[in-house]
Amino acid sequence: MSSSAVRIVKGIELNLGKPLPGYEAQKRMEPSVRADLLGNTTPNMATRKSAVMILLYPSGQGLDFVLIKRQTYDGPHSGQVSLPGGKVDESDTSIEGTALRETYEEVGVEPNQITILGKLTELFIPVSNLLVQPFVGIVAQKPQFSPNLQEVEYIVEVDVAHLLDDSKKSVKVITSHGRPITAPYYSFQNEMVWGATAMILSEFEEVVRRIITEK
Repeated sequence: MSSSAVRIVKGIELNLGKPLPGYEAQKRMEPSVRADLLGNTTPNMATRKSAVMILLYPSGQGLDFVLIKRQTYDGPHSGQVSLPGGKVDESDTSIEGTALRETYEEVGVEPNQITILGKLTELFIPVSNLLVQPFVGIVAQKPQFSPNLQEVEYIVEVDVAHLLDDSKKSVKVITSHGRPITAPYYSFQNEMVWGATAMILSEFEEVVRRIITEK
């Protein structure tokens, strides 16, 4: 790993231990409608917990992270680009364990290869009634990804520096669950990354930006 990448990784770990950017950073990529079809916007008794992983790995002189293109299925996130992750399972001993297990199940990276650097702010997803805990982890070298093709159509690899590139951001009106939504999004590898994933990445972007701008 290059010296610049090592500095960024150390900075990420340090900043994840400080007060987080939180919702103020998340909302920069918030769609115009963040409610389910009944208008709910906050967790309820039926809300389930889940976890996702921003998995970092060295690439050239920098750092990349991995996204997945989900298979088409009968569900709220069908065909979307997202971070590896999913719902808490009864076998999980912790929410961190959920993130590690789901990363292994979806992209084939063994939990013992991943060092957890910290976590970001929880985010409620009304459309699926999930409360998501994002984690940031790193592996020592680029993984040999093995996507679970039942859930993952393909892998999308993204340079962390692209989060800071304003040319990778835009806004468009889309139709989601029969409703028009104004959706800010990142454009990575010609893929539209929007919704909860974009909101999580927006907070991570702010963490990285703090490091880049440090004297």
